[in-house]
Amino acid sequence: MNKDKDIFLADDLIFESNEDTTIDETAVINDSANESKEEGNNEDQKVGKVKIKVANPDGAVAGIFDWVRCIIFAIAIVILSLTFVFRLVDVDGSSMYDTLSSEDKVIVTNFMYTPKTNDIVVISHGAQYPKPIIKRVIATEGQSVELDYENDRIIVDGVVIDEPYIDGSSFSGNVGDNDIPDVIPEGKIFVMGDNRKVSMDSRSTKIGLIDVKDVIGKAQIVAFPFDHFGYLY
Repeated sequence: MNKDKDIFLADDLIFESNEDTTIDETAVINDSANESKEEGNNEDQKVGKVKIKVANPDGAVAGIFDWVRCIIFAIAIVILSLTFVFRLVDVDGSSMYDTLSSEDKVIVTNFMYTPKTNDIVVISHGAQYPKPIIKRVIATEGQSVELDYENDRIIVDGVVIDEPYIDGSSFSGNVGDNDIPDVIPEGKIFVMGDNRKVSMDSRSTKIGLIDVKDVIGKAQIVAFPFDHFGYLY
């Protein structure tokens, strides 16, 4: 009996042990599942919180950055346009009358520009004249030029130039004090105003021959006043 009892007790212990193990394993499994679910919920909450906290600031910052980038881009375009494409220049004085009048506003282009004969150009300064001036190109580098004061005519490359744009005659009695070379040197241009009677231009030592690098650009259009509006050529 003792042996049987021992066996029974042993079996009972085994049974109890098995039951306890089963219960414990179930509890562990259930606890693990709950913990996993809670962790999952916590992770979801964390992700949700991260999304809520991070998304809005990032969106705001991105929006501001886009605006700043657009503004910088627009400013860059304006600067490049004003530097390499066109400018708006005020005419001061009557030396280009009646092609241009004082206070006319002229659109000037300078992108990839090289001065050519008959172009109206804006120049940063003369030899002894510190202010910007606007004149017409009469001859460029390599061209021969003769100012025939006696017969009141200008000869370029052996040809008397036709000047329907001038106010008066070729010189209108305005004889300069500058000694003009027979051939315009490299990198230089010879310029004159259309109103020859009053124009201070390359005939004068104050203006002299103009260095090409001092040419701001070519005048293209009179933009204002509107009654003067029009293309210059």
